[in-house]
Amino acid sequence: MKNKIINWFLWVGLIVIVAIIPKVFGAYYVSLIVTFAVFAVLSVSLNVLLGFTGLLSFGHAMFFGAGGYGTALALKHIAGLSLLSSVGIGVLSASVLALVLCPLVVRVSGTAFAMLHLAFAQLMYVLALKLRGITGGEDGIGNFPIPPFTIPGVVSFNMKGVPENFYYFAMIVLGLSVWLMWFFTKTPFGQIQVGIRDNAKRIDYLGFKVSHTKAVVYVVSAAFAGVAGSVYAIFHNLVSADGSLGVLVSFQPIINTMIGGVGSFFGPIWGTAIFQILEEIIVRFTDRVELVIGVTLILVIMFAPQGLAGWITTLKQRFFSASSHKLEKIS
Repeated sequence: MKNKIINWFLWVGLIVIVAIIPKVFGAYYVSLIVTFAVFAVLSVSLNVLLGFTGLLSFGHAMFFGAGGYGTALALKHIAGLSLLSSVGIGVLSASVLALVLCPLVVRVSGTAFAMLHLAFAQLMYVLALKLRGITGGEDGIGNFPIPPFTIPGVVSFNMKGVPENFYYFAMIVLGLSVWLMWFFTKTPFGQIQVGIRDNAKRIDYLGFKVSHTKAVVYVVSAAFAGVAGSVYAIFHNLVSADGSLGVLVSFQPIINTMIGGVGSFFGPIWGTAIFQILEEIIVRFTDRVELVIGVTLILVIMFAPQGLAGWITTLKQRFFSASSHKLEKIS
């Protein structure tokens, strides 16, 4: 009971801090936090596949990009489209792409699954460059209209040119996405996906359809990656092949997850925060950000293979073990 009360206070405190950030900090830090939230959602969506189902994807950016391009194209070509509808179209684009790939990808796992996604992601990247008439090629799609967030007959908030309004919109959408993914992993279905990660043959023996379960998890993961891509596109009022479909966009959530802790739900969020803080510090001294991040990842794999979450768990176990030994000696 005491732990629940403490958790409630922590969550309320976090919400208050998130709410007052635009009032206290400038536009630069607001932009930084929105970017962090976008990639945190992308990283958590990857971890739903990797940490909870045991499926490593080297091409998760294709769903991120599908969400961004779907939203940008919808806002550019559909007059009078609402903001939430445009995000919904982005999510639908990523989900449809996942449904198209499902019949093939759910039949493989391990290295084959990872490399197959790298190939599909590169295919999407090349298509985005070549289909200039649709995607804008290397220039991407930019300066598309951004509608206000409107509740008919109640209230309307302008998004374009008002960073504070978009900040609150983005944090609500992305925060709700994280909560929904967390809830998904806590359902009985979420326990089945963990079972597939640990022993797929046993889950199949129990009567659950492994391929069907993988397909559902795959589409859910893609849909939330599409949410992140959609919000990112609206935030920058631009979506491009390099910014949304590049190979580095696919590897960033993997790095975030590895640093934060594979299998821990909140690990990728911590990993994203660490990655972003490191990036902000490194760029002040050198432009070789990728090199330093790569060295950091190597050190994490060598000395903390379970990431920050695993390291904290180990420290807790050692602390409680030491405390119990002291109590035994006293008694």
